[in-house]
Amino acid sequence: MQIKAEWQEDQQFDTGRPGGPMVRLDGTGGSGQSPMDALLSALAACAGIDVVEILGKRRTPPERFTIEVTGTRRDTPPRRYTHITVRFVIDGDGIDAVHAERAIALAFEKYCSVSASLATDIEVTSVLVLNGEEQV
Repeated sequence: MQIKAEWQEDQQFDTGRPGGPMVRLDGTGGSGQSPMDALLSALAACAGIDVVEILGKRRTPPERFTIEVTGTRRDTPPRRYTHITVRFVIDGDGIDAVHAERAIALAFEKYCSVSASLATDIEVTSVLVLNGEEQV
């Protein structure tokens, strides 16, 4: 896998696969996501793709699905993430909490390469909201 990051101006880079679509990253967050925002977005999309696939194989695809990610960063450089919370908000008929929670666990433990690429000391927790009810 290879990406190219082409500097535009200030703290702005257009990034992507050579010959593929490009995404603007901006260190100030003004004209695109910051690199740290993009990391959380990549984690959300990666885990979300896996959850959709797993639920679909059970013939219970979500009707609506939103993922909200919150990261806590150190105060001192390099200001890396120390804790990440991923909140899965899933709506759909026939999806039960046990299967949704198992899909989330499989995404993080087995399939999501972004999650597997994070430093092992970053605590990643998940929260499931299924059909409007937070599961505990």
